Amino acid sequence: MTIRSRLDKALNIEDLRQLAHRRVPGFALAYLESGAEDHATLQWNRRIFDRWRFVPDTLVDASQRSLQTRILGAPARMPLIVAPTGFNGMLCHHADILLAQAARDAGIPFALSTMSSASIEEIAREAPGCRFWFQLYMLKDRAITRDLLKRAEAAGCEALVFTTDCAHFGNRESERRHFRAPMKLTLKSMLNTACHPGWALDVIGRGRGVPGFGNLAGYFSEEDRASGRGAAFIVTRLDAGINWNDLRFLREHWRGKLVVKGILHAADARQTTALGADAVVLTNHGGRQLDGTISPMEALAEIRDACPDLEIFIDSGFRRGTDIAKALALGADAVMAGRALLYGAAASGRPGIDKALGILGSELDRTLGQLGVTSIAELERRHLRTNPASI
Repeated sequence: MTIRSRLDKALNIEDLRQLAHRRVPGFALAYLESGAEDHATLQWNRRIFDRWRFVPDTLVDASQRSLQTRILGAPARMPLIVAPTGFNGMLCHHADILLAQAARDAGIPFALSTMSSASIEEIAREAPGCRFWFQLYMLKDRAITRDLLKRAEAAGCEALVFTTDCAHFGNRESERRHFRAPMKLTLKSMLNTACHPGWALDVIGRGRGVPGFGNLAGYFSEEDRASGRGAAFIVTRLDAGINWNDLRFLREHWRGKLVVKGILHAADARQTTALGADAVVLTNHGGRQLDGTISPMEALAEIRDACPDLEIFIDSGFRRGTDIAKALALGADAVMAGRALLYGAAASGRPGIDKALGILGSELDRTLGQLGVTSIAELERRHLRTNPASI
């Protein structure tokens, strides 16, 4: 059975995950799937959704439904945003570009990571018409930061997503076990990679070599380029001292919409609003940073109550349309999808991404119908009850 025929049979995101496991070598899967340390947060991100059960309305004509909404003031066909994720080129060739094109065709925003394989300029060129956002990691060298902002503005990015929860890099042990040195695979991992010729031909074959860091490569020294120490450049250049003054700096230097990603406290959400942010992303970085962190779902209702007029996005652990519906009912305006879409990319490139978006959209649409609501705006907390067995 071909990958395409298997893709046609995929019914959910877990099916796409299994296809990705067939195609992609272990070290790349570890990068995609790993969490920090004991994976406590990573696992909690999935279990948390059991905390709520649905309470449907009945005798409501929900035969005609709409997933349409507004995100940062502009229409979107469904309440999804393609989350910023780094080094996607190791999953499939041109993964960032394919994600941007799929987001454009699905009518939703796409956020490009600072650590993406494709550059800001490549996305602007290859995905015209995309609602293009740029995610920023604050670097010690503010000249680089200012240059990245200029590049994003020149490329027509409508929003800047300032990530605040990665200043101190997470301890991702399961990922590190595949390497004997930075960017140097262990013998076992090299042998495993050799067992995935289709991936190798697509990602590093035809003279392409190992995918790089499209946005940052121009700032590498000759030594960085010669030694392949791009990843080390990034880790050592992240500013571990970021603070509220950096948000003030960005608000002063960025004229577009400003989104702050990394919020889990209501007080922090209020402060971002006071400093001019247009929206926040509630997140624990997909379980990849501090192990033992709460799920953003646990903070969502409190932050919505504290900031009733703030636009709130959320990520971490979303795999089903029912997950998305629960977040919307608790007060989120949209969900950022990361791994769910990357499983599609890893499984089959653009067809896999489209399949993942289609799955999430159809699941969410079906959930609305089963709840007896006809639009995203009708989802309310009354449609949920806390499950006592999960507390």
